[in-house]
Amino acid sequence: MIENAADPGLYNPAPSRRRFTWPGGKTVAVWVAPNLEYYEIDPPPHPRRKAWARPHPDVVGFSHRDHSNRVSHWRMADVMTKHGFPGSVSLSVALCQHHPEVVADANERGWEFFSHGIYNTRYAYDMAEEQERAIIEDSIATVRAATGQTIRGWLAPALTHTPRTLDLIAEYGLSYTCDLYHDDQVLPVHTRSGRLVSIPYSLEVNDHYGFFVYNMSGRDYADTLIRQFERLAQEPGSVMCIPLHAYLIGQPHRIGPFEQALRHIAADGRAWIATASQIVDAWQELQP
Repeated sequence: MIENAADPGLYNPAPSRRRFTWPGGKTVAVWVAPNLEYYEIDPPPHPRRKAWARPHPDVVGFSHRDHSNRVSHWRMADVMTKHGFPGSVSLSVALCQHHPEVVADANERGWEFFSHGIYNTRYAYDMAEEQERAIIEDSIATVRAATGQTIRGWLAPALTHTPRTLDLIAEYGLSYTCDLYHDDQVLPVHTRSGRLVSIPYSLEVNDHYGFFVYNMSGRDYADTLIRQFERLAQEPGSVMCIPLHAYLIGQPHRIGPFEQALRHIAADGRAWIATASQIVDAWQELQP
């Protein structure tokens, strides 16, 4: 349960933790989380939250995000591949039906997939347990059919949850959640059953927050990534996540500075560039 994730029995402040390094003696694990999403142009309304700022159907909002699945996914993915960064995909699993070409491209690059719900315009607030179970089961089955992979991670759709979300994904055998933004290291999460860990996923260096909330330029955002990396590389055992949305980072005026940031991190020598599952597995092997 989300409220149990901060159980005092699990609280372990940074100064008292055992320091360790990642494979190859690297001090910081770096993973990239491209959000491959699908937004419905006219989704069913939810009483707690509007899907679009404008009345439905929101042609402007939909078409802006549709840039990801037409153009900018490939621009972003090619830069990542060029500099040796695999993707751990936060997937709106409906994309497997709407735009299978995008999912196939990511799969062919050897990227990992985890679930970001069915649509990013469907929210978990007030969802019944049966509905939530159905979404988890659909995510597992759909991604397996489309890619041959079995998902191991979860990022709630549009970052919306119920009090039982973490318990359920652990029950279904998933290994990690990206829904807790409380630390810079992998940490265990208390659940009713199963074994679940929290892997750092960032709001602070998420390109959505960078461009929509903090009003950064492309160069500002790239500089933020470098400064985030430089600090975390001084703290052995830390994890840096770079969450991306292709319709933002893959725009022509932003992709150049982003590539410079990836080049800097890849050339530094302190980064273990990995997928989310590789980081979780390595962390578990390092536990006493």
